Amino acid sequence: LPHITIVGLGPGDPDLLTRAAWDALSAASDVYLRTNQHPVVTTLPAHLVVHSFDAEYARADEFADVYAEITRQVISLGSRPEGVVYAVPGDPAIGEATTWLIRAAAGEDGIPVRVIHGVSFVEPACLALGLDPLEQDGLQVLDAMVAASSHVPPFDTSRPALLAQCYSRALASDVKLTLLHSFPETHPVTVLRAAAGGPGEASLATIPLFELDHSTAYDHLTTLYVPPAGPQASFNRLQEIVAHLRAPDGCPWDREQTVQTLRKDLLEEIYELVEALDEDDDVKMAEELGDAALLLTMIAQIGAEEERFQWPQVMTQIVEKLIRRHPHVFGDVEVASVDEVLSNWAAIKDVER
Repeated sequence: LPHITIVGLGPGDPDLLTRAAWDALSAASDVYLRTNQHPVVTTLPAHLVVHSFDAEYARADEFADVYAEITRQVISLGSRPEGVVYAVPGDPAIGEATTWLIRAAAGEDGIPVRVIHGVSFVEPACLALGLDPLEQDGLQVLDAMVAASSHVPPFDTSRPALLAQCYSRALASDVKLTLLHSFPETHPVTVLRAAAGGPGEASLATIPLFELDHSTAYDHLTTLYVPPAGPQASFNRLQEIVAHLRAPDGCPWDREQTVQTLRKDLLEEIYELVEALDEDDDVKMAEELGDAALLLTMIAQIGAEEERFQWPQVMTQIVEKLIRRHPHVFGDVEVASVDEVLSNWAAIKDVER
């Protein structure tokens, strides 16, 4: 009957291939690999006819297109009476977009999917780095591509992060540019390659952030570890402190404040910020921005306590407004000048009213 078996090949060391994965591969006549760029591939059962989708990466400009084509082909193969065995690096449930696309498409077509888990890159990476992910203030794990395609780090910089599959120097360079938005250029970053490779294959080096793209030794088994910028260097930390100040065991003065009592303080801080801008004083600007952020956070905290509004509501409305009023950036509107931008902005505001 038609079926799809998705097999996790583990993090690299053939000894870490699970018994269930080996049995599924041994029972198959063919296996389709998302990529053959994996150490386990050379140790697969000798009788297997091995196919890979590596050619799809050369045909498409976007990874989304690659994954869509792989999904289409796997669904087609899985609809045959003999079904298909599809193998991916690591664990199929971690950092593997095709798993979720295939499961969704197979569900629509009524094709059963079996997922055989493998050891992911996370466990050996944590061991090599000396990290317990449950004791590191919440280790964050994401694809290096996600970081590279962002303008600011897409994670909480006050907590440690693993950036997986940093497969090229060009990608490392893009990641560096993103991280430099929120980290100093000397911030340490650990480059970990083949954490679960065979003997002598694993390598680990901690370098300053500005050197991240100085090496060419990157491949699909490379993971970046970014330690936190510091416990105080995040908006979440500010929110937590303000909430604590307003709590029963917090500060009596802060607990007495209302939205109206903070009005005068907010005006004073804005004037002080404007003064810092006029003086072009970087240190003073940073300080006054912080003071203004404190009062805005305090007002939002009071709003949440009184069930009037919350920070997510505040952020949602301004993000939606920015996207809505910049159709030339986030939509398909074309503009040739700043005047056209301003004209569009005014027209959109009129509609919003």
